[in-house]
Amino acid sequence: MQTTLEKTLARELAELRETGQYKQANELQRPQAPRTRMDGRDIVMLSSNNYLGLANHPEVVAAARRALDEYGLGTASVRFICGTMTCHLELERKICEFIGCEAATTYISCWDANVGLIPTLAPTPEDAIFSDALNHASIIDAIRLSKAQRFIYKHRDLAELQRMLESPEARKARNKLIVTDGVFSMEGDVADLPALKELADRHDAVLIVDESHATGVLGKTGRGTAEHFGVQDPNTIQTSTLGKALGGSCGGYVAATRTVCDYLIQKSRPQLFSNALPPAVCYGAMAAIDVLMREPQRLEKLRRNVAQFRAGVRELGLKTIDGITPICPVIVGETATAIQMQKALLAEGVFVSGFGYPVVPKGEARLRCQISAGHEPEDIEFALAALKKVAEKFPQSRVHG
Repeated sequence: MQTTLEKTLARELAELRETGQYKQANELQRPQAPRTRMDGRDIVMLSSNNYLGLANHPEVVAAARRALDEYGLGTASVRFICGTMTCHLELERKICEFIGCEAATTYISCWDANVGLIPTLAPTPEDAIFSDALNHASIIDAIRLSKAQRFIYKHRDLAELQRMLESPEARKARNKLIVTDGVFSMEGDVADLPALKELADRHDAVLIVDESHATGVLGKTGRGTAEHFGVQDPNTIQTSTLGKALGGSCGGYVAATRTVCDYLIQKSRPQLFSNALPPAVCYGAMAAIDVLMREPQRLEKLRRNVAQFRAGVRELGLKTIDGITPICPVIVGETATAIQMQKALLAEGVFVSGFGYPVVPKGEARLRCQISAGHEPEDIEFALAALKKVAEKFPQSRVHG
């Protein structure tokens, strides 16, 4: 006999299928790469965070294999109970060297880093958190876990943020956190870090920047949004991931002052009660950082590829959001349209993910196209040709023509 829960879930799943909003996981049959194999066909990958093309880099893979030989699969418990492996300390030192921060502590994912950081620094109703409306879901969930006062300002609306910071409730708050994505994952635009930092300093607030889509992407040497704007500050807290540009596996970290990181090790629940990163991830991520620091030409190629693709999208008359990052959303309107176009593009040999409500606002469903340094110019031309062919079948996706 079906329980009420099973009936409720089955009804909602059926509704998703009927409305064309059901998401299907496609089978990836080779390593993540700019060209790979999915569902039995060779494809150009346009839906990966593998921004530097390092997920299958021989040096990164070899380092991960070496870690298995030296440390095995993992710690089999949490760090404060069973001990911290040398590879975890080495990785945290490597992150400090790369970011230029005083200290770093790692988590099993950047989701855990955000959930471990934000409620720990602002746990009481006497605290206050100020968050951009389009921040990542992990930040939203982290704020929900805090008992702090919540102030959600419209996307990149710093005038509204200032008014919130100057409100009587905010003025009386103890710990004040301003939290933002560095690069917004669905829009591909960049936070105004200099202005945010100025507001944080003026109102005795701490700025927290999730750099997941900026690490290895922005800045002269790929160190992220702060380097891009030239506003590195030891008091700005960064969270980021090892699962995108830096090897593409898993893992996240908080980069901050020694005091903040020490406090997290003592108090942060995901840090205290989750197993440490697999050693293979530690060694693989360190190798990825080494490749990035040694080969700045990867960043140069990434930016050429991004410019080529963005120019091509504009020439096709498709609706997009201007920017400089590898995230180039093509706005198509309804969720069902995005999913149908995703399927049509896969049939043409290009994989790109369609996103709709509630991931993005209603009526702003999109294909989130993502570019890699691993793409060759011919890959980008192939993808643009496929996008042109599919867009002609969905005229609602076009700005004109």
